[in-house]
Amino acid sequence: MSALRVGVIGANAKSGWARESHIPALQGISGLELVAVATSTRDTADEAASAYGVRAYDNGLGLARSPDVDIVTVATRVPDHRDMILAALQSGKHLYSEWPLGAGERETEELCKAADAAKVHTAIGLQLRGSPTVKRARDLLEGGAIGRLLSANIYSSTAGFGPEVPGPYVYLENPLNFANLVTIQGAHTLDLAFNLLGEASVFNSLVSRQYPSIAIGEHKEIRQRTTYDHLLFQGATSKGVSICMEVAGGRNPEAPFRFEVVGESGTLSLQGGAARGFQSHRLSVHINGQEVHVDEGELSGLPSSAVNVGGVYAALRNDIRDSTSHVAGFADAMGLTRLIEAVLRTGGATRAA
Repeated sequence: MSALRVGVIGANAKSGWARESHIPALQGISGLELVAVATSTRDTADEAASAYGVRAYDNGLGLARSPDVDIVTVATRVPDHRDMILAALQSGKHLYSEWPLGAGERETEELCKAADAAKVHTAIGLQLRGSPTVKRARDLLEGGAIGRLLSANIYSSTAGFGPEVPGPYVYLENPLNFANLVTIQGAHTLDLAFNLLGEASVFNSLVSRQYPSIAIGEHKEIRQRTTYDHLLFQGATSKGVSICMEVAGGRNPEAPFRFEVVGESGTLSLQGGAARGFQSHRLSVHINGQEVHVDEGELSGLPSSAVNVGGVYAALRNDIRDSTSHVAGFADAMGLTRLIEAVLRTGGATRAA
């Protein structure tokens, strides 16, 4: 089978998540070929195309409809996802969308239904699902490495969503965009916890604003924050595993992430993280304080910012090639979106459906 041709919407040559993760992942994994990039202007599109040696599109819709692309990656701001994704689906493209998929439950449901009707393969950017370290941790837990699981304590932070908001990130302060501390960092953390421990059958949550006044842009304009920058979550799985979680914005990037699982015969911990969020970096796994070797396979040569995204791409490639459905896709995004909507809506005691 020839390499699958990938076009990335939102791939800037100078900065951004696509530059840090998607581009090196595609350049380092066999069976995938980066063939096109799109940005919002002709100048930045040409600059990116020159940097990566591919074709340029000055708008995402043009790339999404290109007959020379097999997989469309949507790595733009959440409010732009819907139109790009629908255009790609109408053109019969396979899709990799960054998380969150849509701006809330209604839009996410629309995109899920459109993907089902198009009968294509989809992947959602819950990139810890592609992490070799997380897969190793799950195997250890399921294999009884620390005995029957009792509890988990999780601290997940990011330098973003603090008291100062740079101009390019002001859109994150609009609740309608569904792109904030709870929907991004909180969702990645909850998805990891449920992936390793099982979903919480009952939980309580509290969302709050630890930085109610924020300074916007270069001129430090003072505004009142209307989204949330802190989440506390407590829950229990159907097997009785207690989960205690804090997700915090505006924190010191030196120690951004701790995930410790206590079992009857030991502890397992995940460590690592980055200022952008733990999901954007390599993690390490430890049993009773001793690091466990992780075989990263074809992902071993990727930079830390790309290894988890690379795992998602590899799973999507395999699904397309083998006609399977193993990668986390739009249906997974729907379930997590509903959970996050419930957390935001209530901010208090909630029983899972």
